[in-house]
Amino acid sequence: MLEPEKNPNPSLMVDPPAWFRWAVRWQLDAVSNVRRVNKRREKAEARRQKQGAPHQVHYFHQLDDPYSHLTAQVLAGFASKYEVVVTPHLIRASGGRNQPELEKLAKWARRDAQLIAPHLGLSFPEEAGTVPDANALDLATGILACLSPEDFLAHLKPVSEAMWAGDMARLQGLGLEPTSAAKAADALDAGSKELAKLGHYSGAMFFYGGEWYWGVDRLFHLEDRLQALNVSHDAGAGHLVPRPAIDVAGVDASGLTLDFYPSLNSPYTSIIYDLTIDLKNTCGIQFNHKPVLPMIMRGVPATRAKGTYIVFDTKREADFLGVPFGPMVTPIGAPTRRLYSLLPWAMEQGKDEALLSAGLKQAFSAGIGLHTDKKMRRAVEAAGLDWAHASKIIGNDDWKPMIEKFQDEMVEGLGLWGVPSYRLSGPDGEPDMAVWGQDRLWLVAAEIRRRAAL
Repeated sequence: MLEPEKNPNPSLMVDPPAWFRWAVRWQLDAVSNVRRVNKRREKAEARRQKQGAPHQVHYFHQLDDPYSHLTAQVLAGFASKYEVVVTPHLIRASGGRNQPELEKLAKWARRDAQLIAPHLGLSFPEEAGTVPDANALDLATGILACLSPEDFLAHLKPVSEAMWAGDMARLQGLGLEPTSAAKAADALDAGSKELAKLGHYSGAMFFYGGEWYWGVDRLFHLEDRLQALNVSHDAGAGHLVPRPAIDVAGVDASGLTLDFYPSLNSPYTSIIYDLTIDLKNTCGIQFNHKPVLPMIMRGVPATRAKGTYIVFDTKREADFLGVPFGPMVTPIGAPTRRLYSLLPWAMEQGKDEALLSAGLKQAFSAGIGLHTDKKMRRAVEAAGLDWAHASKIIGNDDWKPMIEKFQDEMVEGLGLWGVPSYRLSGPDGEPDMAVWGQDRLWLVAAEIRRRAAL
């Protein structure tokens, strides 16, 4: 189904009036504006110094979360590299509207962790299931729940490794006595409560000075911040888990195929869209452009906390990539439907990529929006298309079967629901690789390079 008949998200979010779009713009600009971010950081540091407090990093570990297992492998090294006090917390999966697809998320996270680990100098046991063995999970929870912060950091990696391997003998052989089930549950409750109190919902999260950093994927951002404060014991050591480069230079990938699933209302898509197009042009891969509707329009529940974090995170990722982001005016609802109604026509002229690129730039880096004819015209003409013709066909329904097909491929076929998503195919004998997220284009590039050399 293209859009659910009864969307769980309020109509104000799915089809907002113009005033709401502008209200959201000003709220999110306050979150992502670099000047304001730096000012908040300065205030946080001044407050720490005034209180004579150490640099405190809260870390939230979800034992049955594959990303937490990857983070477990570097947490002790992080604590020893910086002059910080790391306070660990055990948590449960949050679920609810922040994590509405827990079963799908577990399957995806398990697959993704296995894919990225070797590229990051980490490991994930091949024999591991989607979630750890229940007995091993209970034992690991009981062991960690009664440890001091220092002992937690020292023992987290071997406990997590044995648990994900389902090796009860190895867990028991660590010589660490577990606490009672009741006290372990209390620790999980306390950690989950603290996570929610501070305003987040995911495992493998670091919290420092009012900002969140997700696992090994975002740890380098936290390291940059700490290094700027001169609290590294080894300033020249670089990052514990550096982000791999997006590199297909000199690669002939004409024998491979890449399916790309973007969305017009996705901040993450906006910062990686043109880089994806550059990648496919550089290596000559067979490319299928398959836009889908935004998650909110597809009925995936959204929360303010999640939206705020995504915009903040997108801004720092954009700065890392060297691409513009902000100010933004959400194109959710009617603007998305209207622009998508022009995609079949644009495809006939080979300008569908240019049209979506122009729309994303206008909405997410120019702060212009797409909710009036005048503003839509700017995007259409920026893509090299004729507005006189576009104005006659905009709002048609011809696009719906195509977009619905792309959505079914991504959600039902690949088991993914977020954007941007990618599917890499070929050569014969190699299984398809499907990944989700703007922070996985480097993985797509690495796999293109590997497969093209076969």
